[in-house]
Amino acid sequence: MGRLVFITGGARSGKSRYAQELALQHSGQPVYVATARIWDEDFRQRVDRHRAYRDARWTSLEEEKHLGGLPLQDRTAVIDCVTLWITNFFSDLRYDIDACFASCKAEIDALLEQDAYLIVISNEIGMGLHPHTESGRKFTDLQGWVNQYLAARASEVIFMISGLPLKVK
Repeated sequence: MGRLVFITGGARSGKSRYAQELALQHSGQPVYVATARIWDEDFRQRVDRHRAYRDARWTSLEEEKHLGGLPLQDRTAVIDCVTLWITNFFSDLRYDIDACFASCKAEIDALLEQDAYLIVISNEIGMGLHPHTESGRKFTDLQGWVNQYLAARASEVIFMISGLPLKVK
């Protein structure tokens, strides 16, 4: 079974930086798993900035949904991020949060079958404003449930606040 470190927090709280530093403490050649689907040019620029931050020590993999099948055995991997990952399910499954949650749990379970050191990044979107649309409320619920599922499976949970890690579990 894999070891899971779950890192969560708000936008621009330092989650990715912290996760990447942690990965490099465990491996000289970590894997970065990008889950983002490029929706527009602004987002493409954000992804490019993230790519530029990583040097030649990193192997990059891009996978929008099927994390459980990635070749991560005996590797250290940063998976960035859960919010973008579940957005792909949410969009493809037409906002069916039960189907999305079931798919996410199955992928997480398959991912954890591998003997790997996994650092998974997510967002705490439920701590902000209450969404004013039905789809926004559904997504917030889904995000919260997936985060709870990951935190329960994790050996360590870190909450990032203003660039500072707070160990929760």
